[in-house]
Amino acid sequence: MKVSKLSYIRKWFILSIIFGIVAGFSAVIFYFLLNLSENFFLGFLIGYYPPKPIGEGGNLSYTFSTHYYWLIPFITALGGLISGLIVYTFAPEAEGHGTDAAIRAYHFQQGKVRWRIAPIKLVASVITIGSGGSGGREGPTAQLASSISSFLSDILKLPPEDRRKAIAVGIGAGIGSIFKTPIGGALLAAEILYKRDFESEIIYPALISSAIGYSIFGLIYGFTPIFGYYTMGFNPLRLPLYVILGFITGVFSILYVKTFYSIHNFFKKIKVPIHFKPMIGGLLMGIIALISPEVISVGYGWINIVENQNVNSLYSFLLPPIILIIALPFLKILATSLSIGSGGSGGVFAPGLFIGSFLGADVGLLFHLLLPNLVPSIAPFVILGMISFFGAAGKVPVSVLIMVIEMTGSLQLLPGAMIAVAISYFVSGNYSIYSSQVPTRKDSPAHTMEFEIPLLQRIKVRSCTYENIKINLDSEIDVAIQLMNKYDILSLPVVDQENNFIGIVYMKDIMNKKGKIVEFVVKGAPSISPESSLEEALEIMSNNKSRWVAVCDKGKLIGVITLQKIIEAYKKRI
Repeated sequence: MKVSKLSYIRKWFILSIIFGIVAGFSAVIFYFLLNLSENFFLGFLIGYYPPKPIGEGGNLSYTFSTHYYWLIPFITALGGLISGLIVYTFAPEAEGHGTDAAIRAYHFQQGKVRWRIAPIKLVASVITIGSGGSGGREGPTAQLASSISSFLSDILKLPPEDRRKAIAVGIGAGIGSIFKTPIGGALLAAEILYKRDFESEIIYPALISSAIGYSIFGLIYGFTPIFGYYTMGFNPLRLPLYVILGFITGVFSILYVKTFYSIHNFFKKIKVPIHFKPMIGGLLMGIIALISPEVISVGYGWINIVENQNVNSLYSFLLPPIILIIALPFLKILATSLSIGSGGSGGVFAPGLFIGSFLGADVGLLFHLLLPNLVPSIAPFVILGMISFFGAAGKVPVSVLIMVIEMTGSLQLLPGAMIAVAISYFVSGNYSIYSSQVPTRKDSPAHTMEFEIPLLQRIKVRSCTYENIKINLDSEIDVAIQLMNKYDILSLPVVDQENNFIGIVYMKDIMNKKGKIVEFVVKGAPSISPESSLEEALEIMSNNKSRWVAVCDKGKLIGVITLQKIIEAYKKRI
């Protein structure tokens, strides 16, 4: 039996297992190759090994060092060049942040993604990020998993609606695996498609797929949350401070989106061969990295470091530590926009967490100086900064809320996180880093038939031309028969002396009869108003077995519309 013929629950139980395995091994392969790439480009070529987060084998005592500091811009440019040549030669749609491409495939391409996207995105992203480009690994993993899921959907001959679901499930399972956030990843699959809606049918399969992908990735790389375990308790007195944090991160999320797409559009317009644009972006990003090497690559290790207030580990060639902490959100926004906006391959989620964490650190340090007893540590502000910033920038407040809690192993911050992300989401308005998102399900081409109002429901009776057909209640039967023959109809609307609609007289009832029609009138016949729809008019015609329907206003007959007039009005609108 074909999988597509099974019931929803059985079908997606089987498919979710398949897609979860795909996502898990996609995350494992990508993570492994990314580490190899970083060790070669950054470690071997310039002697720089970025700090790793606790959940990936890092520690909090880190000292920046590199043998060939001045080579950083050349290495990031080299990575951009190689990535650009690969992507724009073999699969141009693999450029940029892959999650947005997967969202676009869901809404506008019936879930179809070319099979070659998987290897091209894998290699291009490994090189872009591994050579120091400011990008995240969630976008490549999401596009990698979703493209393979789309390919498998074609093999299994799944219909377009199931192929779309496979894309979304691939996004959630891939991200849930590489971030070790199975619950958040599953919710993300349903939330990331829209700015203010959920794809509820995706949650069930995404839960299964994300759990399987997470298990596979965790068996190989461990189950420790990426940022370790946060243990500080919750203090409700800090809630007003989190409101302020949410407002600030909301404003900065707008800055992130505007900066990213301004630079993206700039690179689209400049007259340079498209293959070399990521190289230019990489070079400019590398110059920023000379000022602050923290912007290089993913940057999770630096988030852990600032979360634990180990600011002495931060390094800048030009800036003192306090200025560096303030400047880093701006520098990371610019670095990411140059690396990915120029056409490089990588995600925007991880940079969003970095930007949010340092915004949180800035706000936390300010409150620590002003209210040291209330804010003894900046750690909660760092964590809530991550949640509220990208929850707004990516229009995924619920899933990011859960994901960051999973990444820090703490439920203590949930109340503050909920407030901060709600404020940030509100402040950010309609701005989103994912340009392919649509507002709600009814705005998605994937749901056109489900939400589209039939044309006959939208056209009003008032748009038709009325016919002045009627007969008076005290008219003779012969007159009625003559009118019916004249208009080629088998019934007539009947009115009284004041033009009130009384009912209908039928040819079959008065044939071969003499006298007046009053005793043959069928009273209580339904009518319509000018504001009724053509669909209502047709329904009454069908029930009355006639080719016309009476149009009345407050009981008075205005006229009748015939089947021919309805057809004419319909043809004008199609």
